[in-house]
Amino acid sequence: MKPVKIGILGLGTVGCGTVSVLARNALEISRRAGREIRIAQASARDLRKKRACPMEGIQLVQDPYEVVRNPEIEVVVELIGGYEPARELVLEAIANGKHVVTANKALIAMYGNEIFAAAQKKGVMVAFEAAVAGGIPIIKAVREGLAGNRIEWMAGIINGTCNFILTEMRDKGADFADVLKEAQRLGYAETDPTFDVEGIDAAHKLTILAAIAFGIPLKFKQAYTEGISKLTRLDVQYAEKLGYRVKLLGIARRTNGGVELRVHPTLIPERRLIANVDGAMNAVLVKGDAVGPTMFYGAGAGAEPTASAVVADLVDVVRTLTADPNNRVPHLAFQPDALVDLPILPIEEVETSYYLRLHALDKPGVLAEVTRILADLGISIESILQKEPQAGEDSVPVIILTQRVKEKNMNEAIARIEKLSSIKAKVARIRLEHLNPDWK
Repeated sequence: MKPVKIGILGLGTVGCGTVSVLARNALEISRRAGREIRIAQASARDLRKKRACPMEGIQLVQDPYEVVRNPEIEVVVELIGGYEPARELVLEAIANGKHVVTANKALIAMYGNEIFAAAQKKGVMVAFEAAVAGGIPIIKAVREGLAGNRIEWMAGIINGTCNFILTEMRDKGADFADVLKEAQRLGYAETDPTFDVEGIDAAHKLTILAAIAFGIPLKFKQAYTEGISKLTRLDVQYAEKLGYRVKLLGIARRTNGGVELRVHPTLIPERRLIANVDGAMNAVLVKGDAVGPTMFYGAGAGAEPTASAVVADLVDVVRTLTADPNNRVPHLAFQPDALVDLPILPIEEVETSYYLRLHALDKPGVLAEVTRILADLGISIESILQKEPQAGEDSVPVIILTQRVKEKNMNEAIARIEKLSSIKAKVARIRLEHLNPDWK
């Protein structure tokens, strides 16, 4: 059979990784796909730049629109990233009858509903395995491998930069700002790290996972997002002493009132497997009603781990080029007309446990005032840890772990506690999840 000609938009880290993997494993890939996959054309901003990937036989152009309009190309691989011009290029490729493979989580999370509708109308595929958790095949696992399950919840470490920073803060007792500089020096964090450290990147990925897990439209703008930039090494260390690890978790959970969709720092018991995922690695815990809890672990970024997912998508697309479009695996796992627009719960209605750190005057009656406020709002205490006062200090750190309570009640409790004359600083609050198999 004739080779399938593809075009690549963007020859950065992932683009070059994709070229390398396709070249190195060409025979194995064609055996799996049933046809040779050949890169006919690629676009890049700098045509003279020396690249670490083999470019023989690839026509290099500066204008990405040349690639999406090339009549010989059947599959366009979008690796530019960001919202625009990626969105416009993908929609034009679809309009021209081309299948699309993308690693762009921001694009799918924000514009996936529009893109999938256009692809459905045109009868083409949009594959996006590489958009979430790099080389971990989590999209395929949830969409196909767990298709017999009612997914109850998922919790994921889906941003390697934040996981690296939190691991270093714990292991070295370092401050966030110092570890961030180290992450930037090592290439784990961008010069502007906002998307990573403020949880936006993780929210993009969680949005995609939730849509596939629950059969809902993509709802990125309704996801609650809180990053790690305000975490202190004290809280990371106290959590460790209490038997917990702090991780930036993306949590999607089905409840009677709707779907929880939230990204925030979270205390997890150190005995949980996911609590021991360190460095820049990713992991996603998925609970299905039939299979129970399953965990997927691996490299969440990098040239070849991400290229692994891109090439897997290419193989899938090539396998189904001649298939009836109505019998392909749906983009969001459920048939398009079977998606259910479940409400996303506001964070105030989410129920979780909490870690609270107060700075209280070292005098009798202070804890009684605090516990009375918590009791008045129906908040039960799991444990209290009071540290010794430092020399010359008149206040002491008090750590409180609570049982599960609605966020709005905790907000009210914190507001009241901070008004007490015996409390000397803002209350530090981190949500806590036990991630028990029977969590529903």
